[in-house]
Amino acid sequence: MLDAIPSTQELFSVNGKVAIVTGATGGLGKVACLALAKAGAKVVLTGRSVDSLAPLTEMITAAGYTATHIAGDPVSHDDNKRIVAHAVETYGGLDIVLTAAGVNKPGPIVEQSVEDWETIMDVNVKGTYLMCKEAGKVLIQQGRGGKVILVSSQRGKLGLPNYSAYCPSKGAIDSLTQTLAWEWGKHHINVNAIAPTVFRTALTQWIFESPETTQRFLSRMPIGRLGEPEDYIGSVLFLSSRASDLMTGAILYVDGGYTAG
Repeated sequence: MLDAIPSTQELFSVNGKVAIVTGATGGLGKVACLALAKAGAKVVLTGRSVDSLAPLTEMITAAGYTATHIAGDPVSHDDNKRIVAHAVETYGGLDIVLTAAGVNKPGPIVEQSVEDWETIMDVNVKGTYLMCKEAGKVLIQQGRGGKVILVSSQRGKLGLPNYSAYCPSKGAIDSLTQTLAWEWGKHHINVNAIAPTVFRTALTQWIFESPETTQRFLSRMPIGRLGEPEDYIGSVLFLSSRASDLMTGAILYVDGGYTAG
């Protein structure tokens, strides 16, 4: 009986898998790229800036792991086609997709420009939709299943003042996760979302530096601290590997218990 239990290494392995990570140089995207590469995946890094992508790719390959990069606008359909084609042409297929591209421009709804609202919805929702659309074609055609991980937020479930674009955009990601889980289940493609709390990144450093803002978050968090980049790694590897084969349509809250009550 013990022989039928896979080892931890087998269960969580992504060795040799081909992964696309959008928003690859952002706080969470970068961690995902490094974790997947170190675990043996062949990682395709993508984002808008070659100047940001190239050094991160070089860091990964210099350490002996496998990665390539291709610049592209997440809201461009043609760019998403190119990114997926690049992964297939470079590594011969596709197994994992993680959509970490996202933006936020908070402000009261009565003051926020329509253009800012459209930018947030375009990058967070349309960009995710377009990558899923093109990657899904390859995953279905290959006929070997796959893992799709959409980056949501605790704000997809809970509202927040001045987040009248960001919260709805992440709610849309939660809904897309569940929709694609139903649509692609028959193809053995698992679609799940990671919904993090505030993680320490360049964009959120101001929260960590504001005792008042930090305390407001901590008052809702049973674990009693905000997220650090390494807190993100376990959920990425879990949802990328066979360990999550029976899990689809789930929103995995990595939030210190913020949404628990």
